[in-house]
Amino acid sequence: MRIDLQNRNVLVTGASGQLGRVMVRTLAACGANVAIHYQRNEAKALELQQEVKELGRRAMVVQADVTRLDDVLHMRDDIHASLGKLDIVVANAVIQYQWTSILEQNVEDYRSQFESCVLQSVHLAKAFVPDMIELKRGRFIGINTECAMQNFPGQSAYTAGKRGMDGVYRVLAKEVGEHQITVNQVAPGWTVSERDRENNSERNESYEQAVPLKRRGTDQEIANVVAFLASDLASYITGAYIPVSGGNVMPSI
Repeated sequence: MRIDLQNRNVLVTGASGQLGRVMVRTLAACGANVAIHYQRNEAKALELQQEVKELGRRAMVVQADVTRLDDVLHMRDDIHASLGKLDIVVANAVIQYQWTSILEQNVEDYRSQFESCVLQSVHLAKAFVPDMIELKRGRFIGINTECAMQNFPGQSAYTAGKRGMDGVYRVLAKEVGEHQITVNQVAPGWTVSERDRENNSERNESYEQAVPLKRRGTDQEIANVVAFLASDLASYITGAYIPVSGGNVMPSI
């Protein structure tokens, strides 16, 4: 048994970022053709495009502001022209900001998190789910966070955006399930990325002590779960919020 995404077309938003780039490589290694979205880092997106092509897959680079519906619809048209209709969407892009207390947090930070978590997901659904309905299959995957369950001090804007995103995904799963489209969320913990490896900052003992597995997860472990949910192996999983956090958060029943 293996993850087989041959002849599947996938979009990864925020693909040039720390987690996104590993998702692109992993999905392509499983056989998918990839639309590589970026906001600003065109150089990394083009580098990823070459990597995907070297694996024998088709790849394209698309720039868009995913918080704007017009941009997302234009991106859809470009993807249609280059790859065709999408089978899989991975909503990974998010706006970065400086965390602080609610009393100190800039109101604009709450707006940016709503736009990049909630509105991005709505825009991607409006753009790409109709094609999935026509195909009678699809995978819609969002990258959430363990913070949505933690609610720790300083997390308010991020948590608010991601919890709003969670509501959209749960409703969408019920609305499109009859078309054999699954809608799921992957919720990473504090993840080791390429930046950590370059800076030798993989370890954080205070965080690790709270994690049952006593370590931070890796970007590859996040990408592995995304690839699984994108595949036919996960054909009967929908509406799920799946922490990939070493047990640091555990949804209750």
